Amino acid sequence: MNNGQLPAMKKTNPLQVKSFKFALNIIEIYKQLIKEKEFVMSKQLLRSGTSIGANIEEALQAQSKKDFIHKLSIALKEAQETGYWIKLLKESSILDKEKATDLFIQAKELMKMLTAIIKTSKSNILKQSIEH
Repeated sequence: MNNGQLPAMKKTNPLQVKSFKFALNIIEIYKQLIKEKEFVMSKQLLRSGTSIGANIEEALQAQSKKDFIHKLSIALKEAQETGYWIKLLKESSILDKEKATDLFIQAKELMKMLTAIIKTSKSNILKQSIEH
């Protein structure tokens, strides 16, 4: 064993990697907000921000293309919700504007990636149904 440490992640999927790194950044911000006694919005941010990657992981084990799209759609909704909490924390001056802006950019990148994958997957399903 390696002294009780978890093995390093071996992921080549850019969406998995980006969502995992984003979740780690969300956890860091959550820890900071808790130290500053902000409990309600920080918990909302933690839940939605870490849920993105969890739903992506579920999508990769989907039982069908429709299930895949459904789970990625949930991840997209979670990313949108996370963006809302980031904006709210920024505009209320609870979260540093620079940190909030960086996090928001990361959330938008995830949203763009998810949207593109969902659109492509839906298009592929439509093409397959036309061909059959």
